Amino acid sequence: MANARSQAGFTYFGVLFLVTLAGLALASFATVASFERQRERESELLFVGHQFREAIRLYYESSPGGAKRYPPNLQALLEDPRTPRARRHLRRIYDDPVTGKAEWGVMQAPGGGVMGVHSLSTQGPLKTAGFDAADEAFMGSRSYADWKFAHVPTKEDERSTNRSSGVRN
Repeated sequence: MANARSQAGFTYFGVLFLVTLAGLALASFATVASFERQRERESELLFVGHQFREAIRLYYESSPGGAKRYPPNLQALLEDPRTPRARRHLRRIYDDPVTGKAEWGVMQAPGGGVMGVHSLSTQGPLKTAGFDAADEAFMGSRSYADWKFAHVPTKEDERSTNRSSGVRN
């Protein structure tokens, strides 16, 4: 009888050990899954940000006349009213993958209009290095709000604009 009792205690501790081990494995899996989900959101944010940057660039570059203009708001990227036949530079206003909302921080251009967007999330990114050349300013960022997707005209763009409008450099 004493032997059966000690075996029951041993079995109890064995089951307790297995339950603890299973709990630790689940916690570890949840942590890995959370990091993987954040990496997916980062990747999606980079894709969506590039879509906005490219749409703003196309709007800017297709300005009629000599003066280049930024869109007055994000809605203008959906249907550019400046030409007789409306152009769509962006299919839709994407949701911010990090916040899950269709709200973006807007970067105002010096002469007016929207020159870029950024996430409103203050969460720290996992990715802090290894960006493409267009995104190298993101290196070392402390939050997703620091990832600014803007179209900044190059000096060559400005020279060609000035030449077409008759201004000399």
